[in-house]
Amino acid sequence: MVDLSQYLPILIFLFIALGLSTAFVFLPMGVSRLTGAHNPDSEKLSEYECGFPAFEDSRSRFDVRFYLVAILFIIFDLEVAFLFPWAVTVFDLGWEAWIAMMIFLAILTVGFIYEWKSGALEWE
Repeated sequence: MVDLSQYLPILIFLFIALGLSTAFVFLPMGVSRLTGAHNPDSEKLSEYECGFPAFEDSRSRFDVRFYLVAILFIIFDLEVAFLFPWAVTVFDLGWEAWIAMMIFLAILTVGFIYEWKSGALEWE
């Protein structure tokens, strides 16, 4: 027979966390409605990020170059994440690990040069 009373502190913690998160979300909205802070007018509903009204539909298509630059950033960011643990233990791993990482970096460099030469990083 399984003793479920061991899970009681976890359930209490989950209910408290759920209650607090619900209160942090809905309590400020309720307080603003009661105190009159929720009074939308034309000034509050105006654009605030760029300062001028949108000239296109917000659901229009983005240029594919945005996605290419984002993907390149993610790829090279992940490569730095692979380099750090290798750099910490390179002296313990030996020459095989060093040669393998140099081959890995060479492949990355060839890919980066290809992207650069093909114009994926060029902005018009």
